Amino acid sequence: MSKEIFITTDAPAPIGPYNQAVKAGNLLFLSGQIALIPGTSELVNSGIKEETHQVMRNIKAILYAASANFHHVVKTTIFLSDMSLFAEVNEVYGSYFESDYPARETVAVKGLPKNVNVEISMTAYLP
Repeated sequence: MSKEIFITTDAPAPIGPYNQAVKAGNLLFLSGQIALIPGTSELVNSGIKEETHQVMRNIKAILYAASANFHHVVKTTIFLSDMSLFAEVNEVYGSYFESDYPARETVAVKGLPKNVNVEISMTAYLP
């Protein structure tokens, strides 16, 4: 099985040795996204809701680059700096899906890249 790499300038460039997304077979694996503003090294840090919106906009851009959207997402992992942020992140996250929500886990971790509060990764199915 071969793999296909997806990179778009509409989402932040990787900050390490990884790609924004990799397609293997009919699965698209999106690397964890944080609230970096595409084309800059600036973080959105005006509050957890706006931080989460930026993460989801970054994910949307990567999905679009692979001819997909949130309807194609089958699995999500949300990493939080503190579980007290769960309700606000969940509210924003949920607004990007119309129905048939993907499987998901949410975990609190000791630290995230660039000391952000939320990082989200996804797996999508491409028919």
